[in-house]
Amino acid sequence: MDLFIGASVRGRPMIEIKAGDGHSFSAYRSDPAEPAKGAVVVVQEIFGVNAHIRKVTDAFAEKGYVGIAPCLFERVAKGVELGYDEAAITQGLELANKVGLENALADIQATVNAVGNVGKIALVGFDWGAYLAYQAANRVTGLACAIAYYGCGIADHPFGKRKIPTMLHFGQDDALIPFEWVTNFRSVRPDVTVYGYPAAHGFACEERDSYNAAAAAAAWDRTLVMISHCLEGPPAVTLKNAGFYASAKVEKKKKKAAADDLGPPE
Repeated sequence: MDLFIGASVRGRPMIEIKAGDGHSFSAYRSDPAEPAKGAVVVVQEIFGVNAHIRKVTDAFAEKGYVGIAPCLFERVAKGVELGYDEAAITQGLELANKVGLENALADIQATVNAVGNVGKIALVGFDWGAYLAYQAANRVTGLACAIAYYGCGIADHPFGKRKIPTMLHFGQDDALIPFEWVTNFRSVRPDVTVYGYPAAHGFACEERDSYNAAAAAAAWDRTLVMISHCLEGPPAVTLKNAGFYASAKVEKKKKKAAADDLGPPE
């Protein structure tokens, strides 16, 4: 089991954020080279803001967004970064339970507020962070969309109608989340975009044995499309020969108006 304690990661200083109740916590922030197109808050798994979460945060920065990952465990322990063995899972679950839902949402809200000046904001969570992201979609203000990867506690409970666009990614072979739960969830929550992949739990993390490159790539592409649409707006649609059709339509309207022809079309 690995434990990281420090004030900076890969040369990037960990910034400090203060929640509404006065609690101060660290966050890993990665800025794009060009002016930001918005921001993406990345919500950790039970393993803390570790190498995987930092890599995802950096990947969003490479796509032109401010990436920021709050250290949600700092309510109970500072500088936690765990591996993926059984001892780490046990410790991570204990820390997540001690933090609790309300405290985690308060720190997510503070993180959203901290990057509110760069544009619209998306929320992307993994595992425990996925559950938090799904809850935050209806309870945290200032979000444009929420995306959750293999979040336990979502598919087995319908919750309420989503207030913002929400996308869920699940593995069809996830031993922790039976896919029949996902199928049932999809039928009662048509307001949520749900995707299934032939993969297991944690399929998007390269550091885990369950990593599935094809599933991770497909989910990533869909994630980026939603973020782009919600933060930047859908791309303009240009039809082939659009100019010809537009001019033809205008000419036909002009002819019709001049002749006042109400008969059948020519």
